[in-house]
Amino acid sequence: MSEEISKVLTMVEDGKLSKEKAVELIGALQGTGNQVNLNKQTSASYLNKMLKIRVTSENGDNVNVNLPIKLIKAVLNVGSSIAERIPQSEKYVKDIDVALLIDAIDNELDGKIVDVTAANGDKVLVTVE
Repeated sequence: MSEEISKVLTMVEDGKLSKEKAVELIGALQGTGNQVNLNKQTSASYLNKMLKIRVTSENGDNVNVNLPIKLIKAVLNVGSSIAERIPQSEKYVKDIDVALLIDAIDNELDGKIVDVTAANGDKVLVTVE
């Protein structure tokens, strides 16, 4: 099921699917109708995994970021409501569907999420391991 949810999230990211339709599809995949189950518990082993972001440029500029899934979930739960109240950050978080992101974590989205190679050779890879 994680692979299907990953595809739904990619479609939202690419603008091919609305957030509302994505919630409906994820709900159908979970067998919960059109409701995303935000009370579902994520397994401890999954929460110990890392979101890894790797950016490699042809110019030798490299970025390696490792974020614990446990931290991401905590920040999403708390941080989004705080950020909405700060005028300078409100414009950056208003279009983020936090429920959809938390649902991806609760459904233990795993493996390669983003794999992009630009024409100039720059690469971006995002995985959960």
